Amino acid sequence: MQGVSSTTKLSVKKRHRRSKLPARFKSNLPLLLFVIPGAIWMIFFFYIPILANVVAFQDFHFSAGGFIESLQTSSWVGFKNFEFLFSSNAAWVITRNTLLYNLGFIVLNLIISVFFAIVMSQLRNKRLIKVYQTSMLLPYFLSWVVISYFVYAFISPNQGLINSLITGNGGQAISWYNAPQYWPFILLFIGTWKSIGYNSILYFASAMGVDPTLYEAAEIDGANKWQQIKHVTIPALVPLMTLMTILAIGNIFRADFGLFYQVPQNSGSLYNVTSVLDTYIFNGLTSTGDIGMSSAAALYQSFVGFVLLMISNAVVRKIDPDSALF
Repeated sequence: MQGVSSTTKLSVKKRHRRSKLPARFKSNLPLLLFVIPGAIWMIFFFYIPILANVVAFQDFHFSAGGFIESLQTSSWVGFKNFEFLFSSNAAWVITRNTLLYNLGFIVLNLIISVFFAIVMSQLRNKRLIKVYQTSMLLPYFLSWVVISYFVYAFISPNQGLINSLITGNGGQAISWYNAPQYWPFILLFIGTWKSIGYNSILYFASAMGVDPTLYEAAEIDGANKWQQIKHVTIPALVPLMTLMTILAIGNIFRADFGLFYQVPQNSGSLYNVTSVLDTYIFNGLTSTGDIGMSSAAALYQSFVGFVLLMISNAVVRKIDPDSALF
């Protein structure tokens, strides 16, 4: 009897859940309608193109019948495209550059963005806060083409502002686009300068969401401003800092093409310090037209980024499950 009653109760629960599904669907219908355009966009521009990754394993050649026929007629070469990528001298250079630059951006963006967010959260003049936010966010909306001309105005070999100051003080002009030793610092500075405004506003919004009573309690306990920031503000920002870091690690093999291509003006003299996976793929396509090799580099980039994202999220989930991405 107990077995029958438990089975009956289970079936009743299942029917109850099924009856709730239409009601939930109706109650969430407006939200689902809003999601549909984005879902369609994701399917057509993210998930369907994934099928084209087979190009990385083919000696791909275009045929008159279009892309689908080209996939069918191109011969399979297995991992030869990957072997060519890793056997070349460029593999180590582009991997090193991509990793080190992105690690630098992750650290600098995290520290500087949190610093500016905390500073703005301590200001009481709302008009001044808006001025700071606008001035810091402006570079984020500038294209890399525009920024590359700004940079050229400063470091132009002939009429650049910096060379004019150097020669005006009796020094010798520097041919910046043929001097690779300066470019790691230039690229790190420009990349951080462009993205710092957007990141700091995210942290600022999180800092402004902290319960004011926590600061009042800390002040009553005798905490000064630095102690309030250390024990109240920063702990409140840790979940967002962790989330942003996980996402950045997932994109650690994706470099900003505009930064590394437009700003150095694709100078061949700088390839050793400016060539990253994205520019290597582009230059490979434009110079050799080898779509299979370029696709192999892009697939390698995506796969390693996915693995790093999963590992970093698993580590965070072990330490602090609430701060994990999923």
